Amino acid sequence: MTDRPAAARPFDAVLCDVDNVIRHFDSTHLESLERVAGLAEGTTKKVAFSPEVDGPLLLGRITEQEWVASIARGLTGLVDEETGWALGTALLESPFRADETVLDLLRRARVRVPLVLVTNATLGLERDLEAMGLTELADEVVSSARVGLVKPDRRILELGAARAGVRPERCLFVDDTLENVEAATALGMTAVHFRTAADLERALRPLFG
Repeated sequence: MTDRPAAARPFDAVLCDVDNVIRHFDSTHLESLERVAGLAEGTTKKVAFSPEVDGPLLLGRITEQEWVASIARGLTGLVDEETGWALGTALLESPFRADETVLDLLRRARVRVPLVLVTNATLGLERDLEAMGLTELADEVVSSARVGLVKPDRRILELGAARAGVRPERCLFVDDTLENVEAATALGMTAVHFRTAADLERALRPLFG
């Protein structure tokens, strides 16, 4: 911690999403396969991220390969079974990278207050964090697949605050999904709808100041 008095902080913990905030995916290969298959770009994701297909995945009830099978079934009638599997696998195996600007901001924030990752994720999250060298990024990780709760359920947000050791209203919550931001706001959290690293920088500026 710095020597800045706790009473002067605008919040006492940062709760941060992972995907599309810290981690970004490259869908180039998937989009190429969709073009070859005669599908509109985004068709596979529309099927894959529908609640009935990715809900069980995010709750830890099915494996990633079972998710691919569900995607292939959801594409039935649009492509043949082999192509459906290829598209689902391409989505699952999309390369990803961490945003270094976001990481720098979060690391600076963690010097001052606890950082907890609160994310809708698969059972492979820990593997992916390790692949990015981020196993030590946060004080705690609250993964939907591990706790059986999915944002915007207020209980996973409350769990994130509890893991940080602070009341919800003393948390800064960062997420790219508006529905999740609204749920955090309803709990009294200071919530940031993330679109670029500049949104995070503005939110953290009072903490650094």
